[in-house]
Amino acid sequence: MPAATAYLIVGVAAALTTALATPVIRRAAAGAGLVVAPDERHVHEYAMPNLGGLAMLAGLVAGLAVAWGVGDFSAVFATPTEMIGLLVAATLVCAVGTLDDVRPVSAPAKVAGMVAAGSVLSLAGVSLLVLRIPFLDLILLSPDLSALFTVVWVVLIANAVNLIDGLDGLATGIVGIAAATFLLYAVRLGDAGVLFEGNPGALLAVLILGICVGFLPHNIHPARIMMGDGGSMLLGLLMAASTVSVGGRTDAPFSGQSFFFFAPLFIPLFILGVPLFDMTFAIVRRIATRGLRVTQADKDHVHHRIMKLGHGHRRAVFILWAWTALLSSFVLWPTYTGEGDAIVPTGIAAVCLLLFTVLHPRLRTARHPVYREGRPRLRTGARGGAEAGGVDEDG
Repeated sequence: MPAATAYLIVGVAAALTTALATPVIRRAAAGAGLVVAPDERHVHEYAMPNLGGLAMLAGLVAGLAVAWGVGDFSAVFATPTEMIGLLVAATLVCAVGTLDDVRPVSAPAKVAGMVAAGSVLSLAGVSLLVLRIPFLDLILLSPDLSALFTVVWVVLIANAVNLIDGLDGLATGIVGIAAATFLLYAVRLGDAGVLFEGNPGALLAVLILGICVGFLPHNIHPARIMMGDGGSMLLGLLMAASTVSVGGRTDAPFSGQSFFFFAPLFIPLFILGVPLFDMTFAIVRRIATRGLRVTQADKDHVHHRIMKLGHGHRRAVFILWAWTALLSSFVLWPTYTGEGDAIVPTGIAAVCLLLFTVLHPRLRTARHPVYREGRPRLRTGARGGAEAGGVDEDG
């Protein structure tokens, strides 16, 4: 496996390029009037550019170029069609998302773009080859099924990231934590000899992590730019490609490789549990609501509900980051220790986090008479001036 310094170099290259490209994209988008104004669907309070996906794509290209020049990843680039296909698929899905950011396109058109990108990945060789199903034996997928499952996986992950991107820094942080976790997971499997030397899963994970680290300072609340659909769909595609490379291309069992059924592909379901749960909840909610289409946007996502409990913007983001970190630690514990699982400590931490999420705003209201009496307190907004609000953003 490549040395730790090689991963560090690639991650720093992706992060620096993204960080430097983001203000350039932001100024260009603002100058061209490509901004999103506040409305009933968005929580930001001022017009903001939403073309951050282009900066992320620049970070991906730079990171791949540096990785190609670093000898440690020569085995990954020994089959150039995979990395070329990844770059083509990433450019395609980012272009579709960016087009939707500039001039909204229909939901079927966006899904078609994801399907096309997933198909490019599959044709390039970044695809599911094996599938472990609970209580059943290992299944070797035929070429047709391999392509189908790969495309479905890309659409699933890309949509999950897209839907969770509703607060400043939320999707960036969640995907960054997930990528860091998957990087450690893939490196551990590689060191144990479970993954072959040319597996690109760990490289893709460090590229995603670098992109998120570079973009987050511009995207954390109060954000100066949003990633838009171009960025969220790009991150979703990259996470899908990384997880497919690790979880769907090895048939070797490994103690602690996964939970419950030794199925590597189940790992990202835990790591990305927050966006996947939110996506499932949104679909069920919209189907159950008369007159609301599945593709119709609303403000009833998990992060919106946390804010309705009384949490400020930043605290709601940190809470969901904490849930992602908690689920990620649940994944990594047996992989690195080889000693059972972390159900008990994870369960205790989950209960504490749940109690904080639900009870903290109520305790604040009970402690401060000004809240109980219903009198709004004026506070200075992020852009200056006084705003009326019941609870401070981070107090």
